[in-house]
Amino acid sequence: MKETGTGSAAGKAAEPLLELSGLEKHFPVTGGFVFKRQVGRVHAVDGIDLTVHAGETLGLVGESGCGKSTTGRLVARLLEPTGGAIRYGGRDITHASRRELKPIRSEIQMIFQDPYSSLNPRHTVGGIIRGPMEVNGIDPPGGRDRRVRELLEIVGLNPEHYNRFPHEFSGGQRQRIGVARALALNPRLIVADEPVSALDVSIQAQVVNLLQALQRELGIAFLFIAHDLAVVRHFSQRVAVMYLGKIVEVADRDSLYRRPRHPYTHALLSAVPEVEADPAAASTAGPRERIRLAGDVPSPIDPPSGCRFRTRCWKAQEKCASEEPPLVRLEGNREGHLTACHFPEAPTVHGDDVVLDPALA
Repeated sequence: MKETGTGSAAGKAAEPLLELSGLEKHFPVTGGFVFKRQVGRVHAVDGIDLTVHAGETLGLVGESGCGKSTTGRLVARLLEPTGGAIRYGGRDITHASRRELKPIRSEIQMIFQDPYSSLNPRHTVGGIIRGPMEVNGIDPPGGRDRRVRELLEIVGLNPEHYNRFPHEFSGGQRQRIGVARALALNPRLIVADEPVSALDVSIQAQVVNLLQALQRELGIAFLFIAHDLAVVRHFSQRVAVMYLGKIVEVADRDSLYRRPRHPYTHALLSAVPEVEADPAAASTAGPRERIRLAGDVPSPIDPPSGCRFRTRCWKAQEKCASEEPPLVRLEGNREGHLTACHFPEAPTVHGDDVVLDPALA
């Protein structure tokens, strides 16, 4: 079953801005010293369905190595898909050529994870932000240099720093430069690949607040990739949880954080650090329990049969090994809350980010 959105009423009625259907990306594994031959495949992304509507933010979360960043690069067409389909604005761009992609390249931009390596150290800030406009032949009113200074001001930097080089800025300032570069072409969709994970906590809040303000003012849609569930909850309207190349749960923010149904989502939420505003209430409620998963994430070269989470799941049964659970809406879930599990958690209401450990019950 394809994942469906639960954004605004207009977003529900309109066709999704971005639609992924059965999207796959497999990387070949070669062996041999002289004659290299393929001996296996890394199933980085293995058949996922997602939608992003205009003006909304979809958070994509999961452990390191689950395929989040690969998904983002597929959406931006920095990687060629192995299978499935990518539709943007109603157009199939799955295997579009460079010429066919040219009209929409400016509409899909990316903010990269590392602000230190994503900026060319030999170019000035002005040259970095002006570059996309030159490549796409865009001449804004007042000229490109004026537009660059406007963008620097929009992201909270001094326009007079136009001629400085990236090494003269802090990490947070460099990420703001990356945001300004992404905005240079007036995009409709931005793929933000862990844009704050390399920054200090105080700087993370500044960058996330900046992205939120830009979304409100400019109506940009975001595919927000992160492993920090607290940041995702603050920024995203809907959240998709990914595990070993598969989407295991999709829901609106409140539904997923308060009524998670997939055991893996429960485990993720139980690991979210929590600061209790009322210590007296915390002591009355007792210590918060934590789900500790056994074993390591299986190799994406040889993923488990059936449900990929079954090797670490406390609820796994024989059916989990023989049948892959479909991503469907379960009874008792609100519309748009999809779960891929044969034995989902009961839809009991928990407090914010409070998840009990069924394994210890």
